[in-house]
Order: sequence, then structure tokens, then C-alpha cells
Amino acid sequence: MQHFIKFFAAFFLTLSLLAAGGCASTSIQEGTGEYVDDTVVTSKVKAAILGETSLSSAEINVETFKGTVQLSGFVNSQADINKAIAIARRVTGVTSVKNDMHLK
Repeated sequence: MQHFIKFFAAFFLTLSLLAAGGCASTSIQEGTGEYVDDTVVTSKVKAAILGETSLSSAEINVETFKGTVQLSGFVNSQADINKAIAIARRVTGVTSVKNDMHLK
């Protein structure tokens, strides 16, 4: 019976370690916690851009990966690009901003 208990204990320990390893992040894949954090950052950046009435927020896309925000889409002027980047940089949780916005 004791052998049986040791076997199941080892089995569940192995299973637990594999499950925990599946939640870890890599250089190209986020862990669960990072994904949630990035979703929050994306929402905050979108809300901040939406709050700026001079920007056409419907044409600016926001994506976040490990704190790096990528802005893409089309805007009317270089001033709009600069403003969107500045707004994104002020959001808590943003570590850097990549610009992929283009002029119409």
C-alpha cells in the first residue's frame, strides 16, 4: 500500500510541475499573468486615446506584449502620431511604445 501512495504522490507532483511550467512565459509567449497585465495596459491605452478628442481613436489599433505597446493604423498628421505615442507612454504599465502608424 505504501508503494501505491508514493507512486500517486510522485504522479501528482509531476503533473503539478508540468501544469505550472505551462503557465511560464518565454521570449515569444506570455505567461497567464503577463497576458492579463497586457490586456489591462491595452485597455488603459485605448481609453486614454479615446479620451483625446483630437485623435480619431477608431483608426488607431493598440496591442501590448510584455509591456511594449504597438500603435498601428492611419492618422491625419505627424502631430497625431506624436500625440498618440505621448499618451501611450504616460499609461502605467507601458514599458515602451512601438509606432506603426501611417499618415492617410
